[in-house]
Amino acid sequence: MKRITFAAALLLSAIPAVATAAEPPATTLVAPGFAVPTSAKGPGFRLQPLGPDLVKIDFDAYMSSVEHLQQTFTRSTDWPHAGISDADALLDMQTEEGRFQRRESFAYSVLTPDGKRERGCIYVAPSPVAGYDAVVRIWVTKAEYDAGFDKRLEAWAHKWIAAKWPFRKVAWPGRDIPWAEWDALTKAK
Repeated sequence: MKRITFAAALLLSAIPAVATAAEPPATTLVAPGFAVPTSAKGPGFRLQPLGPDLVKIDFDAYMSSVEHLQQTFTRSTDWPHAGISDADALLDMQTEEGRFQRRESFAYSVLTPDGKRERGCIYVAPSPVAGYDAVVRIWVTKAEYDAGFDKRLEAWAHKWIAAKWPFRKVAWPGRDIPWAEWDALTKAK
């Protein structure tokens, strides 16, 4: 069975399965005039858009926490998984960078202040569920989760999204919306 990269899994989960003639697919998540944040700082971290320059530290971060992320972030074995190659990881970063540049979705690495280690990631993507302007998903490594960073990052991200992004209603699957409820909403669309 062929496994898909995280970029492909995230894209598939964020795009409606069927587009109708009356409803052309959106090409961007935000309006052309919106200044997308390209960096941000929080207590003990900074954000940087994911891209090829971060492939090594991103790979090291998620591979350190495969089982943890499969249970807390995706509840799936599609990403991450032990079989991710260096080429897959690079393609994932190139895909994320391209989506960011096209304003389709926005993936950020959550780095230590010195940029030498990734603590997790934040993803801002289109919602597959009507009534939500966007979906925000967050993951942190197992070590960061165990240290309590997940809750601190989540609280910071809620404030950052509310203050810096143009969305009225944001879905936070697995956080503000229980996974079972979110799964039901995405299947009902």
